Amino acid sequence: MAHLFTAENLIALATLTALEIVLGIDNIVFISILSGKLPAKQQAKARSIGLFLAMGMRILLLLSISWVMRLTDPLFELLGHGFSGRDLILLIGGLFLIGKATYEIHDKLEGALHSSEGKKTHPSFAGVIVQIMILDIVFSLDSVITAVGMASEVLIMIIAVVLAVAVMMAFSGTVSRFIEKHPTFKILALSFLLLIGVMLTVEGVGQHINKGYIYFGMAFSLFVELLNVRLRKQSHPVKLHDEPALPK
Repeated sequence: MAHLFTAENLIALATLTALEIVLGIDNIVFISILSGKLPAKQQAKARSIGLFLAMGMRILLLLSISWVMRLTDPLFELLGHGFSGRDLILLIGGLFLIGKATYEIHDKLEGALHSSEGKKTHPSFAGVIVQIMILDIVFSLDSVITAVGMASEVLIMIIAVVLAVAVMMAFSGTVSRFIEKHPTFKILALSFLLLIGVMLTVEGVGQHINKGYIYFGMAFSLFVELLNVRLRKQSHPVKLHDEPALPK
């Protein structure tokens, strides 16, 4: 075991853990949005199960690295592009994410207008978990391929994944409550997921997009929305008590 914790491996562990957390943010957002549609008493359980599934999926993929790396081998060719197993997973996952994000945005903006007598229906717990599992496969695949390129020891990769999921689990409740408290952030988060879905779909058909540009755009949009929230709080200060009505 001592040979694992060399200076080089420890640096790889710290870097990979941080990267896994960054790559897992979209996963947290997706899980938070899906779990938010469940009854309040089931939301924390759904978030925990979703993150445990994400961790389990990553560890299983890491333990089958040889199979994962074979996913980059072309399976068939279409329109001059050779599609690999990884391409198909990214393409299907990207299209699913686009469809799901579009549906959630529509439901958030117009769903209330079409609800009958204001009754709120909740999706089934199993249905939410299945949707989380589908996206976990896509997010885990990209995460594992990144890990393989950064570390040489499988155990180091697994430790990084476990640490990253532990951090995400610690903050998932905070992220979920923040998104539910600020509806504009929920729309922004869904827009991010829509953008990520487009990116995955484009990569699935063999085109590369520099993720740095996308993450910069997302970070800038988030910064602007944080400024908007601050300005709204200043424009509408909270009143500690009702002011007496002025006499007519």
